[in-house]
Amino acid sequence: MSLIKRDEWPEVGELVVASVDKIMNYGVYVTLDEYEKEGFLHVSEISSSWVKNIRDFVREGEKVVLKVLRVDPEKRHIDLSLRRVTKRERREKMLFWKQSKKAESLMRSVSQRLKMPLKELYEKAWVPLEEAFGSAYEGLEKAAREGPEPLVKIGLSAELAEALTKIAKEKIRITNVKVKGTLNISCRKPDGVLRIKKALAEAKSIKIPNGSNVRIYVVSPPKYRVEVTARDYKTANLIMQRVTEAAVQGIKKFGGEGTFERG
Repeated sequence: MSLIKRDEWPEVGELVVASVDKIMNYGVYVTLDEYEKEGFLHVSEISSSWVKNIRDFVREGEKVVLKVLRVDPEKRHIDLSLRRVTKRERREKMLFWKQSKKAESLMRSVSQRLKMPLKELYEKAWVPLEEAFGSAYEGLEKAAREGPEPLVKIGLSAELAEALTKIAKEKIRITNVKVKGTLNISCRKPDGVLRIKKALAEAKSIKIPNGSNVRIYVVSPPKYRVEVTARDYKTANLIMQRVTEAAVQGIKKFGGEGTFERG
């Protein structure tokens, strides 16, 4: 049993991961990895430029990200496009696919350790993780960062949460990203230094996700460096926005002035 293979048909517009099976002069036959169904990529949908040799763009055995153009379940036919997939879509879809494969591997390890059938584990863990965190991998990564509590909170048993967390911590490498910026803060009041410290302290006291960190230090007045470390750039940028807005609003409240510059 595969946890990431689906029985239904893909939807028009969906991005899919496919394995290149056979290359012909008129197009490419592929297997959709998530659906175990055959699809066809016509030569006109390979590139926006002229295609002299299809193998300049895809090769047998290669994994590619394609967009679904048409689906006909009765004829068991799926038309696909390569040229309509952006670089960003390709990167994000392939990352999601690799993470799903990783999550499935971790689930198999847990299945063996607990002697629990994979189908049962799918219902008790995979489905709840997808519903709560968007994907099973996201849930497992959260457990690797924060421990079993987030899994117990969504309804998993303590035993299952502990087993998943243990495997996740063994197999998932936790990495963080960092974003930086500069606050320009000043206050001409007699106790201006104290007011600036208070404004920065309030900004740093803002609640942030577990595993994230905010560092604010003086470069040379009125410049203060802000560094945010978080699990991904989206989270880091949101934290940076909240912290710096709080600092600027805080110093204005205390009678000073403030601005923020990224980078």
